[in-house]
Amino acid sequence: MAEAFFYHLTRSSLDQTLPMLLAKALQAGWRVLVRGSDPERLARLDARLWLGAEDEFLPHGLAGGAHDADQPVLLSGGADLPEGRACLMAIDGAPVSAADCAATARVCVIFDGGDEDALARARELWRGLTGAGVAASYWSEEGGRWQLKTRHGGEKPG
Repeated sequence: MAEAFFYHLTRSSLDQTLPMLLAKALQAGWRVLVRGSDPERLARLDARLWLGAEDEFLPHGLAGGAHDADQPVLLSGGADLPEGRACLMAIDGAPVSAADCAATARVCVIFDGGDEDALARARELWRGLTGAGVAASYWSEEGGRWQLKTRHGGEKPG
C-alpha cells in the first residue's frame, strides 16, 4: 500500500513543483498518473511540461490519445487509475481513495496553501485516508525548502 505524501504549496507554484516531483517519480522507475479536476489546468500543464529544458524533458501525454498506455506520465481528469501506474499525483482537489493507495507505490496530494478551500479538502482527505489505515506524510515548504512536518503511521485503528 502506498504512503500518501501531502505537499502544502506556500512558496512555489504547482507549475514549479509538479515537474520536480514527476522527475523524482520517473527516476524511481514509476509510471505516473496526474489526476486533476480542471481540464483547462491539465491542458496548461501539458503545454508547460513541453517547455522545459531539453535535459529536463518529462515524457508525458494528456489522456484521451491513442498512446495513453505508453505514456510514462499521463495527465487525466478521470477518476480511474489505469493499470501499471505506480504513482498517483492528485492536484486541484482531485479525489484519492484508500483503494488508489492500495494499488500504487506512492500517492502525492499537492495543494495550494493560499486557497482555504484547497486546505479544507486536503485536511478532509488526510482524515479519510489515515482513518482507512493509509500512512500519510505532510510536507511543507514554508521554511524555504521541503520539510517533513508530521507523519501518520498507517496502522488501521482498533
